[in-house]
Amino acid sequence: MTGFRATVVVEDPGDCPIADVSATADEPITSVTRSRATTDGTVVEEFGIAAGAETESVDDGTATELTPVQANEREEIYRFERDGDADCACEIVEGTGTPVSSVSARDGALRLTFRTLELTEIADIVDDLRDRFESVLVEELTQDHDDETTDPVLVDRDLLTTRQREILETAHEMGYFDYPKGSNATDVAEELGIARSTFTEHLAAAQTKLLDALLEK
Repeated sequence: MTGFRATVVVEDPGDCPIADVSATADEPITSVTRSRATTDGTVVEEFGIAAGAETESVDDGTATELTPVQANEREEIYRFERDGDADCACEIVEGTGTPVSSVSARDGALRLTFRTLELTEIADIVDDLRDRFESVLVEELTQDHDDETTDPVLVDRDLLTTRQREILETAHEMGYFDYPKGSNATDVAEELGIARSTFTEHLAAAQTKLLDALLEK
């Protein structure tokens, strides 16, 4: 059996305390755990940040309170509660029946990793996320094989406009797709001499064309 593993980045995930804290943190937030919704629909989340880093309540309209629960010389763990029906990125992905296997955040952006059996499921999930959030980018897409048989797919570079190829190449060269990132959307946009919103629009359009080619749409 084969399957796919995708990592998507939501640049502005709305009312997400983890992303908000990561916007001012020196290092990415990589330790995130979540509980199942309780009988009243509440979900409890915990995340870790480097020891000594400052945190404060997140003002998202409901003043999400961060409660310290554990600390050692390396890491401090914080906990908060949210409504299980919240229109957040994790809930949107898992609402499709696909578990989120990894959650992290850096520079205010949320990074979600999940697995699917079909490539079309990834495209559908990305579409669902883009219906809610302005900038959603596919950072990584891999496929596992249970034997040495491969099914290569050729992608015609001419599908992309000259500008889209330039943007993809610049983003790649600057480490935008690396983790941890070598640059963020603002850095790449400044290098290209365009607005950040223009960069993300071109990048999303290019990724959609590449996914369509892989899916033979």
